[in-house]
Amino acid sequence: MPVEPPPSPWSFGDPGRFPDDDLVGIGADLEPGTLLAAYRQGLFPMPSGHRGDPMYWFCPLERGVLPLDGLRVSRSLRRATRDFEIRVDTAFAEVLDACADPRRPAGWIDGEIRAAYLRLHDLGWAHSVEAWQDGRLVGGLYGVASGGLFAGESMFHRVRDASKVALVGLVDLLAADLDAHPDRLLDVQWSTEHLASLGVVTLSRADYLARLARALECPLPAAFGGPGAPGPS
Repeated sequence: MPVEPPPSPWSFGDPGRFPDDDLVGIGADLEPGTLLAAYRQGLFPMPSGHRGDPMYWFCPLERGVLPLDGLRVSRSLRRATRDFEIRVDTAFAEVLDACADPRRPAGWIDGEIRAAYLRLHDLGWAHSVEAWQDGRLVGGLYGVASGGLFAGESMFHRVRDASKVALVGLVDLLAADLDAHPDRLLDVQWSTEHLASLGVVTLSRADYLARLARALECPLPAAFGGPGAPGPS
């Protein structure tokens, strides 16, 4: 089970009074308690891109979410899933580092972000869903799970379709008990043309925050330490 960290000394304020902008805060820290408080209020951090700047915190006016019953899996992608093995949390640091590869365009994961999510992973809140092929990590994603929320942060691939297969694996894990917990929520921050082709839709900030409140009342999925999770061997 995840370990609840000490509470954050920072307050993000009332989400109902956030500014009419995706950027809603600047500053604070990246301690585990601060990160969890942010996700539970609908925020997520990103560096400004300028060395020495404080952290930026976003709560988009139009939030990208993937309905767990709305993932579009083409025939070719469904066939591709047979070529990969899905694992959870067996190579979190490697997934994080692949997502942070400085050769990737518009990379934003710096050393401070890396250290923060490694701490969050050590406490049981940040998770990787990995696509393996022939014993090699070839794709994956990572994010933060709290209650029924999975907040996706980044994904990567080294062979074709590997990141999409990891996403299929994540949806399968979150939807395993969807009848019992229909309010689970997969947050992808912003929608893109590529994500929209996979079924991602946008919610207004108000609608997202209402969905988030319901999701947080759900238990964690078993894959991320919730009820039914295997104990230590």
